[in-house]
Amino acid sequence: MKKQIVLPRYKDALSQMGEQIKLARKRRKLTAIQVAERADISRSTLNLIEKGEPSVAMGAYFNVLRVLGLQDDFLKLAADDTLGRKLQDLEIL
Repeated sequence: MKKQIVLPRYKDALSQMGEQIKLARKRRKLTAIQVAERADISRSTLNLIEKGEPSVAMGAYFNVLRVLGLQDDFLKLAADDTLGRKLQDLEIL
């Protein structure tokens, strides 16, 4: 499998997302083992998710969000595509 390369300035965003997932788990008073089992992933994969590791499959991130009841947040990704809409409007003109 090819290693994902993420520029340093974007690694912060992934780290922040991982931290938010970790805090959501703790607010629900769920252990890492409980979440990993319910998401059908290993404990080490959950650890990588909570660190914002880019090599973890998107499906694993989704399953963790589902376990936490945050699966609808996944649909917010790229939902507000302002640049894409502007480019589309320019093409119409």
